[in-house]
Amino acid sequence: MGNVFKIKELRYVPRWLVFFIDISIVSFSVLTIYLLLKKLYVKIYFIEYLNEKILTIIGVNILFMLLFKTYAGIIRYSTFFDFFKILWSSGSTFIVLLGLNFVSDMALGRPLYLYPALFLFFFISTLLMFFFRMLTKQIFSMVMDLNYKNVPSKIRVAVVGVGGESVSLANAIIHNPGHAYQLEGFFSARSDSKKAMLLGYKIYNKKELLKSHSLANQFDAVLIRGMMEKEEMEEWMTLALDRGLKVLKAPCLSKINEDRIVGGISPFQIEDLLDRSPIKIESEEVRSRHYNKSILVTGGAGSIGSEIVRQVAQLGSSLIVVVDQAESPLHELKLELLERFPDQNFKFVLADISNHYRLEKLFEDYHFSIVYHAAAYKHVPLIEDNPHEAVFVNIGGTRNLALLSRQYNVSRFVMVSTDKAVNPTNVMGASKRAAELFVQSLQNSPDNTTKFITTRFGNVLGSNGSVIPHFRKQIEKGGPVTITHPDIIRYFMTIPEACELVLQAGTMGNGGEIYVFDMGKPIKILDLAKRMIKLSGYTPDVDIKIDFIGLRPGEKLYEELLTDNSTTIPTHHEKIMISRDPLMEFEDIELLCKQIMRSAIKKESLQVVQILKIIVPEFISNNSEFEILDKIQEREVYQ
Repeated sequence: MGNVFKIKELRYVPRWLVFFIDISIVSFSVLTIYLLLKKLYVKIYFIEYLNEKILTIIGVNILFMLLFKTYAGIIRYSTFFDFFKILWSSGSTFIVLLGLNFVSDMALGRPLYLYPALFLFFFISTLLMFFFRMLTKQIFSMVMDLNYKNVPSKIRVAVVGVGGESVSLANAIIHNPGHAYQLEGFFSARSDSKKAMLLGYKIYNKKELLKSHSLANQFDAVLIRGMMEKEEMEEWMTLALDRGLKVLKAPCLSKINEDRIVGGISPFQIEDLLDRSPIKIESEEVRSRHYNKSILVTGGAGSIGSEIVRQVAQLGSSLIVVVDQAESPLHELKLELLERFPDQNFKFVLADISNHYRLEKLFEDYHFSIVYHAAAYKHVPLIEDNPHEAVFVNIGGTRNLALLSRQYNVSRFVMVSTDKAVNPTNVMGASKRAAELFVQSLQNSPDNTTKFITTRFGNVLGSNGSVIPHFRKQIEKGGPVTITHPDIIRYFMTIPEACELVLQAGTMGNGGEIYVFDMGKPIKILDLAKRMIKLSGYTPDVDIKIDFIGLRPGEKLYEELLTDNSTTIPTHHEKIMISRDPLMEFEDIELLCKQIMRSAIKKESLQVVQILKIIVPEFISNNSEFEILDKIQEREVYQ
């Protein structure tokens, strides 16, 4: 039957056809009324002008059809909004005809039309036009159901909620049977809708789902609205997973049309739950700092750096120079940015920030106003095995950029740091803390005009090498999911949120500050892994095994945002605070940086880490070969 009608390929009834049918309905209504009046032997005024009177009714109706565009709606998606357009059109026609009657009655002593005939015309024409739309809509649905009734493995879904957005979502599923979803009902937390029906489907109460395991067998998945509050979303997700149901998420209905809603339905991701409330950014202040300015972003092809570039590209900068040593990611970013921001002036530079001469040429040529320094080595185990590389990039590269920024009078230097720099237990964190100390020391150095700013935050969702993509790959392979320790916890923040706060912090303060961000509540990695396994449709430790492999060299059970000796000062932005950490004089840290660079060139790992522990006294190695240095220092203290 689908081959005969090919209704799947028919997107909508042509507008000219709808317009023609509406005119036919109006003409039929007028003729029907006059035939009825004739059969009842009712006297008609001005019978000699009957044709003209009929044409007047049809003409006035056509005028208002064109004005209100009653023909413009897609018939198979007709709603009461379309009915109201018909009502306005027919009502306006009725009012105009009443006006003609009034004029005729005043001028000629009798009305042009019989008043009961006008009421009948208004009622019949309106009803038939709306009935035509509902009938077409129903026929379309019936034929589509016939076309797709034999489609295998449809996902039986229950839409969460009974509000307007949930109804629109359910309608989208009903009107698009070619997709993989089949509506089976609604779930609601309300207790007053137990016996109610919505769109012909039953509404199930949350308590029913909690009490009855058999009820869950009627569905394959629950569908959560895109704009649901986080707490409510988490509650429904937990309930569904406990009942063995999949969790799906719909896109925001306000952003796309109904035809694309169903195609936008996707499996619920753990990032949807970890995402937090939107950041309030003082956009005018941020924009004014960047507008018509030359901006440098190091590590620009990385997770954080590339998002900083994307956000800065929307602020009207005269030039954005993107520096990274990773060739392929930089090339991919270049293709993306040139397509997304064709009017923005970019310069993509393949360079290593440890190469001072390469960087100096950039500062000479482009006269930067702001430097965003996001380039760094960040993987704890790799850096623990290669401490000299952390010195070259995290310390030496930062030193190069900071000194050049001071030399070339850059207005603001913004360094992206990490919570691993706080009371570090690994070389990576200690190297970032040393970089922080160097940047801070320059603030009060002679003849300095640059504002040196440091931003410090925790893990970002979806960044290169982060835990969530890693777990996802392990689950896709069938497990096991590997966790270092059952009690390990981490803070998480989305990449856009982190970068928005970096840009905001870059506009604040007098320089020399370390800004720490509100990271929300820490998340237990074991709970995160279990939820990701459940969201993938598996049972933890049954379908997908969880293995504990022990803490990696230098890894902590938990991260901190503040050192033991620091205090925080609030700022005017609720999510940004200032950390008051111990400082070092420029001459002292400059001397130590030169010493550690010489040791790094010789690849003397123990010597490198020993100097690093002098720069960062709170650096105590954990689960690492460098613990021996702490033991030696401890013995020296007691002797």
